[in-house]
Amino acid sequence: MANTILPLILAMVQLMCVIVVAAYLLTRSRFFVSVLEGHPAIKIQIFLIVFFGALSIYGTMGGIEIMGAVINVRDLGPMVGGLVGGPVVGLGAGLIGAAYRASLGGFTVVPCVIATVLAGFFGGIIWLANKKKFVPILIAVVFAVLMESLHMLLTLIIAQPFSAALALVETIWVPMAVANGLGVLIFAFIIKNLENERKMQAEKDTLVREMAKKNTELAIAAEIQQSFLPKTIPKVEGFDVAGKSVMAKEVGGDFFDVIPFEVVSLGSKRMGILIADVSGKGVPAALFMALSRIIVRVSATWHRDDPAQAIYQANNLIAADATQGMFVTLFYGILDHDKKTITCVNAGHNPPILYRAADGTLIEFEGTGMALGAKENSPYTSKAFPLAADDVLVLYTDGITEANNEQGAMYGEDRLRAVITSSAGRAAGEILDAILADVKTFSGSAPQYDDITLMVIRVG
Repeated sequence: MANTILPLILAMVQLMCVIVVAAYLLTRSRFFVSVLEGHPAIKIQIFLIVFFGALSIYGTMGGIEIMGAVINVRDLGPMVGGLVGGPVVGLGAGLIGAAYRASLGGFTVVPCVIATVLAGFFGGIIWLANKKKFVPILIAVVFAVLMESLHMLLTLIIAQPFSAALALVETIWVPMAVANGLGVLIFAFIIKNLENERKMQAEKDTLVREMAKKNTELAIAAEIQQSFLPKTIPKVEGFDVAGKSVMAKEVGGDFFDVIPFEVVSLGSKRMGILIADVSGKGVPAALFMALSRIIVRVSATWHRDDPAQAIYQANNLIAADATQGMFVTLFYGILDHDKKTITCVNAGHNPPILYRAADGTLIEFEGTGMALGAKENSPYTSKAFPLAADDVLVLYTDGITEANNEQGAMYGEDRLRAVITSSAGRAAGEILDAILADVKTFSGSAPQYDDITLMVIRVG
């Protein structure tokens, strides 16, 4: 028996593989998407009926004649057709395959015809029961094996003589069950992989749409944030001022500002300068930056002659609304051309560097209070520094000094000092460009991890 069954199994598997390949090519067609979604058009259903009916005929034609009957995989086409297209497709394909089988005659013709029709019809019923979706792989395989078992049972019941039918069933049941079961198994894997591909593609498309939406929102946020920064710096007698922000992301937490602005002026020979760095990056930092900038601006206009009082009031307002861990380091100063001074507050910010043109020395403006938003009622102190012609004051955020190169080394204050010294004889805008160019050269291809903001004031 084993010597007979094994060659039959191999022959049936070869036949099944051809059918599965044809079915696989069908799943890659453009219209098969509507089949997977459970609502194929009538013309597609007609095509599926003809297609799987033809596979059923092929399954009979490629069969092997044994004991007056043909061992085959005829039921595979209608079964698969029903499982993917529903009872109409399965029944239609089964009728085509059954009609061809009926034309061949033989003592098993009646059970074979009935089994082929039922294979397609029952496959369609299972499809309906599963809400017009292809069933799980295990259910599909069990269905195929049970369907072939029913085929064999019908043969035993209907075919005559019974002894011939029994001998036939004993020989062909295992090969046909294995071949049809294996064929449905492979096709089920194909369908499930296709469903997974579609699911992943849908998730990818959703992600792309969400990213596009977020990018649009970020672009709008970046445009709004850029509108907060001075488009032009007011001309104040005796001072040449330049400023620029380079965000690490679309939006960031660095900002600079100048006072006077359009509503309130500090006088034609006075100017308020401001640079700040909000903790964190991205949208949260940008929102906190907008809040801080507005508050500091308003407070500065109320306390024009006392930077310490302006920052004290601003800190209390910011601290009241700051979420845990959010703060802003800030330097605010008032330039006075008549007095040749800068009166300033350093609220935990990087110490600005003042280049003395007279002797080439560099002075740093150390902190006079803590970062804004960290604690309410924190004390702040104003300090006044004399200024002379051709002095250069450089305000910066830590995105400059902490910029990394490909080896992970930081730009540092020493390099910044060297550029300030070497370019101090130039205009403010040229000094600013020289510093940014030097940072970019140092960083090379290393990505920018932090926002960079820079202000340069040259005394006239």
